[in-house]
Amino acid sequence: MFLRGSLIFIFFFLSLALHAQKTHDIMVGGALDIARTDYDSFLKKAQFAAEGHYFFTPQFTGSAGVDYWTDGGASLVLGGRWYPSETFFTRVRGLIGQNDFAVGAGWHVQMDEAWRFEAMGDFYFKGEFAIRIGVMHALNF
Repeated sequence: MFLRGSLIFIFFFLSLALHAQKTHDIMVGGALDIARTDYDSFLKKAQFAAEGHYFFTPQFTGSAGVDYWTDGGASLVLGGRWYPSETFFTRVRGLIGQNDFAVGAGWHVQMDEAWRFEAMGDFYFKGEFAIRIGVMHALNF
């Protein structure tokens, strides 16, 4: 128990010293699901997303966007991210048109100063799991 508590404290302390972005930066980008537990065949029910993030602090963002399914559905998405380290994030998202909620985690690799490649996984409260890839562009102000 002591070891677990110590590791959590160390992890939290280190996360405060690391910065994913600067405060007030904006990121915009898009992604698509490459695997989902409810996929029957390739691209029969593909899901695409466009989203934007605003950095309230270097570790916390607020996000808004749209998810679109090729079988005809679309949903407004509101959420946020927490960056405990430079390349790892956790996220929560509410899908307003689908009446669902998702929690997930992801990782990114910087392609250059402004562009990054992201990979993430989400668990949806309706019982689904998805793996998503995408790109983001940072607009530094």
